[in-house]
Amino acid sequence: MTRTERFSIIQRMLRTRRNVSFAELQARLEVSRATVFRDLRDLRDRLGVPVVFDPECSTYRLDSSSEYRELPGIWFSPAEMHALLSMQQLLAAFDTSGLLAEHVGPLRERLLGMLESRADSAAEIARRVRIISAAARPFAAHHFQSIAAALMERRRLRITYAARSQGKTTTRDVSPQRLLHYRDNWYLAAWCHLRNELRSFAVDAIVDVETLGDTAGEIAEDQLDAALGAGYGIFIGRSVRWATLHFTARRARWVAAEHWHPAQQGEFLADGSYRLRVPYSADPELIMDILKYGPDCEVMAPAELRAKVVGLLRDAIGRYGDE
Repeated sequence: MTRTERFSIIQRMLRTRRNVSFAELQARLEVSRATVFRDLRDLRDRLGVPVVFDPECSTYRLDSSSEYRELPGIWFSPAEMHALLSMQQLLAAFDTSGLLAEHVGPLRERLLGMLESRADSAAEIARRVRIISAAARPFAAHHFQSIAAALMERRRLRITYAARSQGKTTTRDVSPQRLLHYRDNWYLAAWCHLRNELRSFAVDAIVDVETLGDTAGEIAEDQLDAALGAGYGIFIGRSVRWATLHFTARRARWVAAEHWHPAQQGEFLADGSYRLRVPYSADPELIMDILKYGPDCEVMAPAELRAKVVGLLRDAIGRYGDE
């Protein structure tokens, strides 16, 4: 019998019977006296179960005057708890705006309490598990909570949105459809009633949000999947074009292992180079990824995408003058 199974049995006995003797506990658990004492102590001191000893009856019971919530019915082994704590560490790095901290914190404390070496486990996991977010942008946590609530309750939102591309701020009513986490940042996919089309909004660029009483309009799941997954990156567009990119043999193995788009098409060529085809509906994000490969990536098609990249490279060279 595992330690967590013993905890569950002790709790059940204390909950269903007014008083339980030490002998009854030891007989049911089939362990030593020292183990029963240790289990009772840990239930009380580490897991918050209000176990008290009644000297008049020489029995154990639950303190009825104490606020007590039953321990969860799902128990974890030490290995499973370490895995969950590692996931909590990942969430902490992922949650740059502190959105989940107040909700995940109590779970972390409970898991630490169930482990034998509380402090060492927490410190070791924090030391061993790290996530580095290179381009995460902070956002207002209360805005995110309002958006998430409206999304699940199917309510319209009135948002004030500061579009960085145009430097303009507009107020518009939207019907939220999905929240997307992409490249360390959150985006809201919503039907914009101002533009009368599906749009994606960076959550960090929403400067104000108000939940309206109107029911949100619904977009069919297949239509939503098609719109959000049609082109490269986070951009939503009606027309989809295909980009053909050629990577040198020096970078071929890295690019071949990368996931650019679910519908991407790639193949190694005879000289060891790599040809990649990806669909896109808007090119800003695709161009950024092309440029990061510098001389190891050449745009083969379409012609307008190639011209844009060439123009940007010439502008970049121009900034360095005659060097």
